[in-house]
Amino acid sequence: MNTRYFDLIDQTFYFPQEEFTLNKDHLLWHNIDLMKLVEQYGTPLKFTYLPQISNNIRRAKDWFRAAREKYNYEGEYYYCYCTKSSHFEYVMNEAFKNNIHIETSSAFDINIVEKLLESGKINNKTFVVCNGFKRDQYITNIARLINNGHDNTIPVIDNYEEFDLLQDEIKGKFKVGIRIAAEEEPKFEFYTSRLGIGYRNIVPFYRKQIHDNPNVELKMLHFFINTGIRDTLYYWNELSKCLKVYISLKKECPSLDSLNIGGGFPIKNSLHFEYDYQYMVSEIINQIKIACDEADVEVPNIFTEFGSFTVGESAGAIYEVLYQKQQNDREKWNMIDSSFITTLPDTWAINKRFIMMAINRWNDQYERVLLGGLTCDSDDYYNSEQNLGAIYLPKYNKDKPLYIGFFNTGAYQESIGGYGGLHHCLIPQPKHVLIDRDENGFLATEVFSEEQNAEDVLNILGYGKGKK
Repeated sequence: MNTRYFDLIDQTFYFPQEEFTLNKDHLLWHNIDLMKLVEQYGTPLKFTYLPQISNNIRRAKDWFRAAREKYNYEGEYYYCYCTKSSHFEYVMNEAFKNNIHIETSSAFDINIVEKLLESGKINNKTFVVCNGFKRDQYITNIARLINNGHDNTIPVIDNYEEFDLLQDEIKGKFKVGIRIAAEEEPKFEFYTSRLGIGYRNIVPFYRKQIHDNPNVELKMLHFFINTGIRDTLYYWNELSKCLKVYISLKKECPSLDSLNIGGGFPIKNSLHFEYDYQYMVSEIINQIKIACDEADVEVPNIFTEFGSFTVGESAGAIYEVLYQKQQNDREKWNMIDSSFITTLPDTWAINKRFIMMAINRWNDQYERVLLGGLTCDSDDYYNSEQNLGAIYLPKYNKDKPLYIGFFNTGAYQESIGGYGGLHHCLIPQPKHVLIDRDENGFLATEVFSEEQNAEDVLNILGYGKGKK
């Protein structure tokens, strides 16, 4: 009977996969021996493999290029990175090696854009698409960017008041987009997105506020689906409604030349993951072209805003199983040396699933377990109820350390977890290592941040020197 952990994975999934292979009983990820990382840096450990950011950008560009060629699509394609997924400089530096554009969502994003311009990572040809509900500081920062000569800044109007606020602070002519308030999936608690302007109100808004305004040029219609780009009746129905609005608006507004199909691609969250990216891109391009050709209007340039797809698959986390608690006849709790709430908050907040596998001991027998974090919170766990299937790992042995890895964790976890701040039960933030390859393909690693220590946390809490 095959009872090794390797046999379980081999019989359950297609394995090895492109990024996951084995070296004896050690897991390799993108040909990186993860046990060597553990030996060098210890655990808990977060790591980011920078080349994967560029890999995914190039993949998406290739899909859109192939689709445009297939359907003789005359509009251009622009890949924007959605900064809210990860604002770190190392992400931006890697992403902007690939001639892409940027989408922002809040005031401080504009300060990052200005830093990128100063350093030459982006330039005045780079589109800056400004989304989100815009408070005063965000409006002021957008206006400063435009007033300083960045003509390819496109604030996307989220509500009627924003338009007047922008006009008050921007000197001279500027470009805008309008966001559609898409209808949500039937299972949602509300019918319409809180962001954007309703389908029926967009053309009247253009006629009243923009049509006769010599200082404003409408360039973009923004379409965002909260569930992302998926092959569902709901998605295609909303895209069809969006195209009807685009066509109606285009007939009255010749300057309108771009459609932003916001809402990202899904990323791999299990070894069972299947998604035909090329089919989806091709069908989106085809549907847009059919609708525009039938209405006898020019096809739009296509903008996408990929955040999780850009950075999500570039990162992971490794933990050591510290101890096993047998709580009853059926439940064994493997306790990790960190906290899920602290380091992978989406597992706690939205029951998100990540790829999880053992890093070592693949030739050992396996057992069914639950995974618990270090905090005293009963919700600090990662288990079968949350994540649709039982967790199996090599059997716990106090004399043979077991390490487990979570993969494709690169989007949102640091910002939601409060990078550099306080964490539940004061569990420290793990060490974070960046992994790159040099021109010869050899790995190069560097520590981006050390694990938080007591002094870091006490200073935040006000116990630092000079405090009374």
